Amino acid sequence: MWNKDEMKGKAEQIKGRGKEAAGDLSDNAREREEGAADQTSGEMQETFGKGRRKIGEALDDLGDRIKH
Repeated sequence: MWNKDEMKGKAEQIKGRGKEAAGDLSDNAREREEGAADQTSGEMQETFGKGRRKIGEALDDLGDRIKH
C-alpha cells in the first residue's frame, strides 16, 4: 500500500508533466522548466516514500519473526 509521500510524489510528477506540456504548447521556457523541476521533486518525494514503506515493512516482518 502506498503511503502519503508516494502519492504526493506521483501527483507532483503528473502536475509537472502537465506544466511541461503546457510550456511546450505555448513555447514558454519558464513553464517547461517549472514542470521539469516539479517532476524531479515528485520523483524524489516518491522515492523517499518508497524507502519509508520498505523500512516499515521490514520492521513489521522483524516484529512478526520475534513473536514466533
